[in-house]
Amino acid sequence: MIFWLQQLTNGLSLGAIIALIALGYTMVYGVLKLINFAHGDILMVGAFVAIYAAMRAAHYGIPVWFPLIMPVSMAFCAALGVVIEFVAYRPLRSAPRLASLITAIGVSLFLESVGQWKLGAGRHAFPALLSDHRIEALAERYGFYVYVSDLVIFASTLLLLVALQAIVKFTRFGKAMRAVSQDPEAARLMGVDVNRVITGTFALGSALAGAGGVMWGMKFGAADPLMGMDPGLKAFVAAVVGGIGNVPGAMVGGFIMGVAETLVAACSIPIGRMWGSDLVIVGSNYRQALGFLILILVLLLRPSGLFGRHEPEKV
Repeated sequence: MIFWLQQLTNGLSLGAIIALIALGYTMVYGVLKLINFAHGDILMVGAFVAIYAAMRAAHYGIPVWFPLIMPVSMAFCAALGVVIEFVAYRPLRSAPRLASLITAIGVSLFLESVGQWKLGAGRHAFPALLSDHRIEALAERYGFYVYVSDLVIFASTLLLLVALQAIVKFTRFGKAMRAVSQDPEAARLMGVDVNRVITGTFALGSALAGAGGVMWGMKFGAADPLMGMDPGLKAFVAAVVGGIGNVPGAMVGGFIMGVAETLVAACSIPIGRMWGSDLVIVGSNYRQALGFLILILVLLLRPSGLFGRHEPEKV
């Protein structure tokens, strides 16, 4: 029992990061109906901005702390998201959706190529932005422990979710976002600056990707130019599972992905013997396939996602 509680704690921490990244996917899709496949690579940029900011802070004697470094990455990635939207996506807004989708893949490959050109293909050590101590009181009383970094990751994700929900529900910009999501032309006729709303949505989503990159680097202790592929794909699956375009659904989908992947990686079930060894059907080798299995099951049973609503298309 203690072992599974430990794995559940690790899964919630991983799920929080995936959920944070999935929020960026679902926000952009909810407003623009675009799958921004460059979102994972913006996460990569955020991780390397954190590495550079930590190096410069240490050079000038500034404390290398998580609350100081993460806002820098979020701000840089927000600006990068605005540039990408203006240069790559805005000229294609009236084009068929396939053109925007291909452009998103091209932007992703461009960011990866620039990262490999400037940074090399190897892995870079990620700075220790938080203490790696664990809460021993839990270990003494209950037999399992929680790392301080996992608690901070989980709490930061919840705070960002609450802040995002407050922006969407209670601010003028959030009301404009919802209006553009429902009917861009009607929103434009009512005086909403659609371009500004879309740009702001990209900025918010990219800022969340930057925060996710910092947290991903802290959890796994390294960053590389191709690191955005894995979390970006998992976050996309989480967004679809929760109901893409739905903010709470993206959060739930992210936690489902993180917990399920961690539990599967921690267990193995031998079902027989083949060539002198046990044939294992569940284990760490299958953790990457789990997300797609969950996606297939959800799409078969509930095509609109767990929190999505099927809306008939008007013709």
